[in-house]
Amino acid sequence: MAEVTMPRLSDSMEDGTIIRWLRSDGETIQRGDELVEVETDKATIAYEAPSGGVLRIVAREGETVAVGDPIASVLAEGEATPVPAAVANGHEAPARLIASPIARRIARERGIELGQVDGSGPGGRIVKADVMAAAAAPAAPVAAPPTATEPVPSPQPATPAVASSPSPAPSGSAKGDVTIVEPTRMQQVVARRMAEAKTTVPEFAVQVEIDMEEALALRTRLKALTPAGQRPPSINDMVVKASALALRDHPHANGAFVDGAFHRYSRVNVGVAVAAPGALVVPTVLDADRKSLGEIARETLALATKVRDGTIAPADIEGGTFTVSNLGMFGTTSFTAVINAPQAAILAVGAVSARAAVHDGVVCARQMMTATLTCDHRILYGADAAALLARIRELLENPLAMAL
Repeated sequence: MAEVTMPRLSDSMEDGTIIRWLRSDGETIQRGDELVEVETDKATIAYEAPSGGVLRIVAREGETVAVGDPIASVLAEGEATPVPAAVANGHEAPARLIASPIARRIARERGIELGQVDGSGPGGRIVKADVMAAAAAPAAPVAAPPTATEPVPSPQPATPAVASSPSPAPSGSAKGDVTIVEPTRMQQVVARRMAEAKTTVPEFAVQVEIDMEEALALRTRLKALTPAGQRPPSINDMVVKASALALRDHPHANGAFVDGAFHRYSRVNVGVAVAAPGALVVPTVLDADRKSLGEIARETLALATKVRDGTIAPADIEGGTFTVSNLGMFGTTSFTAVINAPQAAILAVGAVSARAAVHDGVVCARQMMTATLTCDHRILYGADAAALLARIRELLENPLAMAL
């Protein structure tokens, strides 16, 4: 018998949730068959069977299991199905409780026995709202029997009702009905990491205005040269390339502050923030400084498609050394992004729009873009950050330099 345990599908993964079994209990499977969909802290991933045989499922759909704990077993041909000890002793095996991590934490903090809580989630999963409801439920009153010295009251005639104006019905919450939506594992991790970044990283931001006239002109020329069916490099692809080249020129910014020490990386891997339904995922363009604009364009398109389709893999989101976040497509002119710790910095990019600017000594309308660099002050000082951002601006204002 081979035991199938919850796999570690990312460096930061501590546990995973069984979303859907892709094979049935008792089914004969082959090594490499897609076995189960697991939701990790970064994505939902199909995990393949490590060996062939007869599948015996241990963890049910909706259950959260720690990395390394069993989720199933695979029996060799003719091997007997293992019998739980409780069944062997003549008792029915207790069902495993399915509860979300936040529900388990709240129950532990408030001394609530999860076995006494009815789950309202998928497959009877206990969610935060169930535990909160159990905590708020009053204990059933116990009526004390009358003592020998206490007379039992005699029934009294009913008192005639006094006419009065009807009381208004309770209006309930001023906010109306409240729907509690439990965050996904990915949302929980994003929330935790953003809170950690804001409370543990001494950050500061620097900002510049970038003249994008030449970059837009280059994109127009590249669009005319792009083969049919392919996407020409976008402005964001140019920002990724410019950031990668600037990091190569300023290697101290291509690093992190980890366990009290500076980590400087030899590879320049730029993460690109992508909005997914109800989540934010940052896939990585590896070795972005060595790739052409065309290669970066094709790779970012493929990665964004995987994020939105829910097919992103752990390898696609690991290894980032710097992050670019772009909200320009929503019309946002400027914003300050939260550092993707432990990285040294993140670049927030706004929309390209016509603004009054001085060009060749004349005030005129130019296509401008605001870029804001948020930095970890433990790694980068003001002058370092300003130099890095100035180099990014220089490359975007002279985009042909990115081809050298």
